[in-house]
Amino acid sequence: MNCRPHCGACCIAPAITRPFWGMPEGKPAGRVCAHLLSDARCGLFDDPRRPAVCQQFQPERSTCGDSRDEALALLGALERDTAS
Repeated sequence: MNCRPHCGACCIAPAITRPFWGMPEGKPAGRVCAHLLSDARCGLFDDPRRPAVCQQFQPERSTCGDSRDEALALLGALERDTAS
């Protein structure tokens, strides 16, 4: 599966607990990443400062569903279920 244009759910729903460039406190779940562009693409996509967790994420139907809203719901539920 390829990333859905104008989605960005993976840059919103999950938390990133480690500091990274532009977000020294990390990113809380549900907060838009500082690097999410207006067209919902990652501004750090080919940048070595992109967090490893973002580099490792692969879109799949089980996490991205069939729409942006479904992706936000699925990733949000996964985040809540795995929060420590």
